[in-house]
Amino acid sequence: MGRQVDVLVIGAGPGGYPAAIRAAQLGKRVLLVERDKLGGECLNYGCIPSKALIHTAGIVHALEQAAERGVEAGPVKVDMGRLQQWKTSVVQRLSNGVGQLCKGNKVEVVMGDASFTAPGKAAVRTPAGTEEVEFKDAIIATGGRPSDLPMFRFDGKRVLSTKEALELPRIPLNLAVIGGGISGLEIGTFYAKLGTRVVVVEILDQLLPGTDPEAVRIVARRLQKFGVEVHTKSQARGWRIDKDQTVIDIQTPEGLIARRADVVLVAVGRRPNTDELHADQAGVEFGPRGYVKADRQLRTSNPHVYAVGDVVGPPFLAHKATKEGLTAAEVIAGHPAELDYRALPAAIFTDPEIATVGLQEPEATAQGRKVRIGKVPFAAIGRALTTGESDGFVKLLADPSTNILLGATIVGPDASDLISELALAIEMGASIADIALTIHPHPTLPEAIMESAEAALGEAIHVLNR
Repeated sequence: MGRQVDVLVIGAGPGGYPAAIRAAQLGKRVLLVERDKLGGECLNYGCIPSKALIHTAGIVHALEQAAERGVEAGPVKVDMGRLQQWKTSVVQRLSNGVGQLCKGNKVEVVMGDASFTAPGKAAVRTPAGTEEVEFKDAIIATGGRPSDLPMFRFDGKRVLSTKEALELPRIPLNLAVIGGGISGLEIGTFYAKLGTRVVVVEILDQLLPGTDPEAVRIVARRLQKFGVEVHTKSQARGWRIDKDQTVIDIQTPEGLIARRADVVLVAVGRRPNTDELHADQAGVEFGPRGYVKADRQLRTSNPHVYAVGDVVGPPFLAHKATKEGLTAAEVIAGHPAELDYRALPAAIFTDPEIATVGLQEPEATAQGRKVRIGKVPFAAIGRALTTGESDGFVKLLADPSTNILLGATIVGPDASDLISELALAIEMGASIADIALTIHPHPTLPEAIMESAEAALGEAIHVLNR
């Protein structure tokens, strides 16, 4: 006899382990299968390690800039080995915490590979052997992995994915980044702050494709200050070895150029981890780009198999995966739940940070939709000036007839933290008047949110009203 469970969850990343825990909380007998590490790629190889390193680079940069405020810190040195050890300890602590949470919620965890063998059956392979599992419902949460390019295949030494780029034992003198999206710019900025000469190659006409160009321009200016060389509308054609260094050839609008690099980071997108899942054995259908088809309740074409996170397609956000996992578990338990992405925030940890939620101005323009806009620069906010971080702005978009908040863009200090107030406002159906009437403490960065709401109403105090 094989094992019998109510819910089989495949993948213990930010979509899978919350789904398993919530299903168990709702009275289900749950088996969670993970082939690598609890917490998945986000916790072990992406979100957490990158932010730990990015924060450290921010400290280094702040110390280097402190002299203008009268603080003489001397030359700053970074021991990359010790930094990597500290980063690993943070990751390990969180991964251990996931294990404890699963145990405390009576989720059974098996480290192994799972694949479907029938609509209600799966095989779980571990070093001890293969076990058949019968389930009433299953949740696919296998995540995704970085994509490489035909001329730049990952080798872990010269051509790196984001995982290897975050695990380098030494600071490279030269780094080439292929792909000017989120991961490429976050990691490129990290190394630029540590003194690496960075070149970024982006095939489209702007960095951070799909992001408000007005916000991107501020990040691009800061990259220039860090000495990052950026080539948009350009393509990396290939690489070769010259005197033990990697040289990449870049086709730019001005012609072909060559740049030396100790390592090349390829950050051009992600692909779903479904290759060895045999999802077709369970009657699960895929979309044209290989992502699993799922409805607003995360059901696949098999009504007893659900899919969450990166396997259902972009945006590739850990918090999106978590919400989808929780929703799938609640639907399995009979709750009337479904996904609503209207107030889904996103954060980009560049310098300065960019955070968004809801409707963006380029989207509104493309749709021919009229919106009321309120925008306040951080240069008008006292707290931003006291921290020396006054680049950027808060921009709010509201319905002109009702003043209901539709969306927001923040580029500037702590944007990733500030956006949650606006996500809540959209979720609650708040108007810009509600935000303007909410007293914000002084001097703080969130005052920029209040001032932007006032600006949208034509009642701003610290900027001139249009």
